[in-house]
Amino acid sequence: MGPIRVPPEMFRFTRGDRAGLYISVLHAFGEANERLETALSLLDIRARLRSVGWLEALEDDELITALAQLRDWNLVDVVQNHSENYRTADEYERRNLQYSLTRQGEAAFAGVVHAMGVLAATGALQTAVLDAIADRLGSLIQELETGTDRRIFSTLVELEAHLDALRGNTKQFNGELQRLLRADGANVTTFHEVKASTVAYLQEFLTNLEHRAHTIAVRVQRVEEHGVGLMQQRALAGADLPRLSATEPGPAWLEHRRAKWEGLRTWFLPVDGTHPRVEQLHVVARKAIIALLQVLDRITESRRRASSAVTDFRELARWFTVVPAHDDLHRLWSTAFGLSSARHAHLAHPDPELISSSSSWSHAPPVAVSPLLRASGRTERFSRTGKVREVAAVRAARAEQARAERAELEAAWDMLDTDGRVRLSSFGSLDHGVFERLLDLLGRALSATPGQGGTRRGTTSDGRIEILLRPTRDGVTATLTTARGQFRGPDYDIEIRTAGQRSRDASVGRR
Repeated sequence: MGPIRVPPEMFRFTRGDRAGLYISVLHAFGEANERLETALSLLDIRARLRSVGWLEALEDDELITALAQLRDWNLVDVVQNHSENYRTADEYERRNLQYSLTRQGEAAFAGVVHAMGVLAATGALQTAVLDAIADRLGSLIQELETGTDRRIFSTLVELEAHLDALRGNTKQFNGELQRLLRADGANVTTFHEVKASTVAYLQEFLTNLEHRAHTIAVRVQRVEEHGVGLMQQRALAGADLPRLSATEPGPAWLEHRRAKWEGLRTWFLPVDGTHPRVEQLHVVARKAIIALLQVLDRITESRRRASSAVTDFRELARWFTVVPAHDDLHRLWSTAFGLSSARHAHLAHPDPELISSSSSWSHAPPVAVSPLLRASGRTERFSRTGKVREVAAVRAARAEQARAERAELEAAWDMLDTDGRVRLSSFGSLDHGVFERLLDLLGRALSATPGQGGTRRGTTSDGRIEILLRPTRDGVTATLTTARGQFRGPDYDIEIRTAGQRSRDASVGRR
């Protein structure tokens, strides 16, 4: 879904002192549309207002002003009715003008009705809707095989209606469920019953949920085997849409059907391989069951508790009244609340001789308290600055190690330099370090795509050493021996050289 842009004046009728009249007028038009009456005169609007519950006195000028305002907001349109016969001028003024809702007006009133319906509705997780979706998919498969275009259209519309019901009910129920998890009710008994019934409801919904979701996913695949595009084209032919404007209605209708089908796949069989949304619903329901059971345990535990915090404090207060000694009162206070003397009480002024020992704390100058005291329980300790580490020896040792490793690597490459094409089995016995270098080269060559004649080419990570690997036709097995064991594998013609160096065979061929 793209970004939603609502016209700024579309819902302006819901605000202000006259919002009640504006809503009643649109309600009157909505009731008329239910009876297929699209145009209303001033007298018709007044009669409809009484039927929708507007019982206040309303002058004609006030009603005309309200209709004019709705017309300015592009919610109501007005035309002249020239098909009637008018006997008097007053009758002409009252019956000549015909009012009707614009497309924006119909959308605005439908939005208000839907919003009020959402406020009044409570979502539900209904397994019957899942069964209905599976049944409609099964019917759709049968209609694609032997049915007519009209039957495909009606079945597809029913399927989309069930999917919309599933999505809408799930969103509303999930919102109510999250609010229930956050709620703290004053009546513990009521909340205990609500949470217990919700847990039972979720457990019943989760029963066979995976089986139902799998059935729907399988039937979605069967429909797609017949061709989703073909199904939608046949449904368009069965819809028999009228052309009421210059725009062809078919492409927009097909685009809406594609969006609905993508929504169905998102719920049960995503194209991108992600988890279906019905599985997310399964996870949310299970987490909600666990959270609700934990809340129920806390409620049950609180009911079992013999005393409360209020009772404990009253008992503590009674102890304070019966303890005779003043020191015992302080000891009881420290034991009950875990309080002790301040940790900074031992700190002294930087120059204690300037402050008399008899001075009160309230009159003495403040003492600086280290922030570290609160975090660690002690003040800073100043000590000698640590020595700077001498790293010259470490650098020299590392440089020597790097030179040794480089020399070892060069020696390994010199030992592996074939100076032309040789058999892998000709290496025989090798030092284990050299064998690891050779094995790395073989792995790089075998992972490359074979070229002309089956030749594979590989290079080291720095690009200095290159290996050419060619298959043999005699099927000989090569055996390489190291200090740690033996390596066996298919024999190859190999050539190891510095990258860019010409092979001996090529050089000989040009002489």
